[in-house]
Amino acid sequence: MRSELLPLIQSLRAFAAERDWAQFHSPKNLASALSVEAAELLEHFQWLTEVQSQSLMPDKTAEVAAEAADVFLYLLQLCDKLGIDLIAAAQAKMLVNARKYPVETARGNSAKYTEL
Repeated sequence: MRSELLPLIQSLRAFAAERDWAQFHSPKNLASALSVEAAELLEHFQWLTEVQSQSLMPDKTAEVAAEAADVFLYLLQLCDKLGIDLIAAAQAKMLVNARKYPVETARGNSAKYTEL
């Protein structure tokens, strides 16, 4: 894992070890927890209009930030468990997406790459 994330990953490992939670942190369980937290993040936007979702009140933004952090932390733990360098994986995925969605066909278009 890249050095930018290593201190946070080490903190996550220590946090889980202090509580003897590593036994529960299988990839399956971490992926499940990640999905639950992503749903909790989405819940904050569930009944908002597009405009409302773009102008959250500070207290709501803080709640969304906490849920986003939960998603991020579970994703980091999952990648750590599986030996995935998340930064490298994200960079590789950006290259794949650039090929799938070339500017000349994708600009201003929300269609999936198979429909461009």
